[in-house]
Formats: sequence, structure tokens, C-alpha cells
Amino acid sequence: MGANPRGLRALIVGVCLLMAQASRAADAALIEAAKKEGRVLWYTTLIVNQVVIPLKTAFEKKYPGVTLDYARNDEGPTAIRLLNEARAGKVQADVFDGLTVNVPLKREGLLARIEIPNAADYPAEMKDADGAWHALLLFVFTPGFNTTLVAKADAPKTYQDLLDPRWNGKMAWNPNSSAGAIGFVGNILVSMGPDRGMDYLRALAKQNIVNVEASSRAILDQVIAGEYPMGLMMFNNHTVISARKGAPSDWTPLEPVPVAFDSLGIMKDAPHPNAARLLVEFLLSEEGQSVLKDADYLPANRKIPAMKNGLRPEDGGFKATWMRPDVVDPQMANWSRIAKELFR
Repeated sequence: MGANPRGLRALIVGVCLLMAQASRAADAALIEAAKKEGRVLWYTTLIVNQVVIPLKTAFEKKYPGVTLDYARNDEGPTAIRLLNEARAGKVQADVFDGLTVNVPLKREGLLARIEIPNAADYPAEMKDADGAWHALLLFVFTPGFNTTLVAKADAPKTYQDLLDPRWNGKMAWNPNSSAGAIGFVGNILVSMGPDRGMDYLRALAKQNIVNVEASSRAILDQVIAGEYPMGLMMFNNHTVISARKGAPSDWTPLEPVPVAFDSLGIMKDAPHPNAARLLVEFLLSEEGQSVLKDADYLPANRKIPAMKNGLRPEDGGFKATWMRPDVVDPQMANWSRIAKELFR
């Protein structure tokens, strides 16, 4: 018996409509449940005025009746607070973000599974296989240089170029930060392997890199001021932000480029589980990711363009070392030890 094309098309359309209706019903049920809870608490490491408040405003406008509260702190104190509250059976946060804080929380079985409608917008390297964490935004680390002191054509193109005597004493970084020497060491060891990586790092240690106890952003500002020609492990989007304001600032990708995430997690015993899920869905939606872009962050969702094309691996065409939380956390102590021994 031959197939009926019209009947088949009608069946497909009908199935799609039923799926869409079921999805809308699920969304409506989640929104209603979140409104009954009334609020959601987010422990965040992000900059409040730059991005948290714009996200809060957009979320509460989209979902009136659900208040987004937040508590801002750095990664270390956030991790300690989350663990202590959970161990005491007094979970306060619903949602949190950080670079590696999700790893010990997952290890202790304290995280709920993250499932979002637009999961296909994110590649596998940006999310935990068990759903324990999900990338919110990206940090792309590259050398940033002063364009009045270093011509674009003379900027290093490979890691080997950093060993040129011309750069001796001319590079700066934070020796104690994952956005500095520790992250650089990790990228080299992951990408080159332990033996070749250590040989390279020992050679780089002879270049007298200037140690600056400051944030990556502050070091870039010193590069722009002419104190150093180049900073290693700068956020590449920061160089673009400064260049747009007229600063002599640019970046150069050394492949593989280390790319880290700020990742989201949901506490298993979240006081407001439905509002937590709603917030995470919003933050990872195209709408939420667009707020990140407008705040000059690099959105993790590939459908949302960066502030300038080429800043992320997929649109810049450069190879990356994906510094996933489950890669970084087990190695951080070793990388820190090597950075201290070689570069301090």
C-alpha cells in the first residue's frame, strides 16, 4: 500500500503541534510553580553593577512575581559558604556560579541535574555529562599588548615566540591566579603533555616575567599605560573593550588558547527549586545570553554573537584548550606548585 504524502505531512504537523503544546504547558507549569515560591537566591562571582543587576532586571521583567536575590563574593568564599551550609543541612542558595566550585559540590552529591530546553545550543565541552554544571559565559585568555609599543606584526604568534630574547622582562602576569601563571601553566601541561610542557615552562622561566599582584584587568590597564609592553593571560574581550575607548590595546591568540567557563549549578536541596530551574533556563536562553553580551561578557551560547567577531574559538577559528571545571580542579594544586617553583 503506497504512502499518502498529504497524510504523512498532516501527521508530522500534528505531532509537532502536540509537542509544542506540551512544551508550553510545561513552561507554564514551571512559571506558576516559581511564582508560588516567589523568589530565587543566586550566589554569584560576577560583577554586580556590570551584569548581575541587568540580569536581575531582565529576569524580573520577564517573570513578574519572582524576585531574584543575589549574594556576591569571590570563588573561594562562595565555595566554602555553599559547602558549609549544605553540610549543616541549611542550604540557602538556589543557584550559584563559579569556575570550579561545582566540582566538590558534585563530589558530595549536593547538586541537582540541569536540563534546559535549548541544550543543543551548547557543545558537550561546555556542560557536565551528568548535568551537574553548565557553562554560563566564557573567559578566553590570550596575551594583550600595547599597540604603541608592539606592532601587530611583531606580536607573538606561537608559544615558542615568547622565548625570544626580545620579550625578556617585557611580559607581566599575576603569579597566583588561574587568570595568570597558574592557568598558563595548566594550559601548557594539558596541551603539550607533562614532559614537553615542563621543558617549555623551564625555558619560559628564564624570560623574567614580571609578577604583578593584581587582577588581569588591572594588569591590562598597566600594559595600556605603558608599564609593560605585554600582559600574558589577559581576557581577550577586555582588550577590545579598551580599544573601543581609544586605548592602545589588542590581543593575539596563541594556540591552543586556554578557555575557561563561569559555570552554573543548582543546589539539590534548593529552597526554591522551581524558581532555580526557571532562572537557569533564563540565564542560558538566548535572551539571558544577550544580556551578557550587552554587558561586554562573552556568552557561552554560540547563537549569540560576541561583542566583536573572532573572540571565541568557534568564530575566531583558533584551537582551544577547554579548561573544564573537572579538568582544572584535580590539577590546580599541582599547577600552583609548579607556577610557584618556576615563576616566583
